[in-house]
Amino acid sequence: MISIVIPVLNESKTIAQLLQYLVDNSSPENISDIIVVDGGSTDDSTKIVTQFNNVKLLSSQKGRAKQLNFGAKHAAGSILYFLHADSFPPKNFDHDILKEIAQGNQAGCFRMQFDSSHWWLRLASWLTQFSWRACRGGDQSQFISKDLFEAIGGYDENYIIYEDNILINELYKRKQFVVIDKKLYSSARCYQKHGVWKLQYHYWTIYIKKWLGANAHELFAYYKKHIA
Repeated sequence: MISIVIPVLNESKTIAQLLQYLVDNSSPENISDIIVVDGGSTDDSTKIVTQFNNVKLLSSQKGRAKQLNFGAKHAAGSILYFLHADSFPPKNFDHDILKEIAQGNQAGCFRMQFDSSHWWLRLASWLTQFSWRACRGGDQSQFISKDLFEAIGGYDENYIIYEDNILINELYKRKQFVVIDKKLYSSARCYQKHGVWKLQYHYWTIYIKKWLGANAHELFAYYKKHIA
């Protein structure tokens, strides 16, 4: 069965819609639990989550890696599915994940479509159908068997940002990654807030800095200065 883990921090605008969507578009027999891990929200996020009887609300230290690991620790399922609060997987996503697991694929994601008509974001979305490492990111969600997740050591909590990519790198090293050819829809709100080209430039810079050997502290310092 699948444990869905969703980290949140002030996600009152989207979390109710997402939780209802997950319930309506999956089969109960496939979902062990839905876990929302709050990192200290100051809006109504936690109040909204408690209105869903079939959702488990946990509180942890702030930080996506810490929240994801904490959720995984309390997950009952043998398959973990990590999902952003503003990303909506395809209908019957649970069946698609279980099918891949049955075929021996222990980890992977869906291709993605941004909710934007901007030509660059449409192109970036189109590229996510390919298995190239450079086309991966946390917005696409991440399924992984709990055994493999624990063997890797979970998310690296040294990384305040880029934690998704660190885990994906480990999966690619092990040749354990598959892209399911169905679309997950994700919000382009960060691009709308900062501007498409400005944000994309900073994302590319972070990617290159990591490739050149920058450590977790250096990546976060750059992110904090130019994006946060």
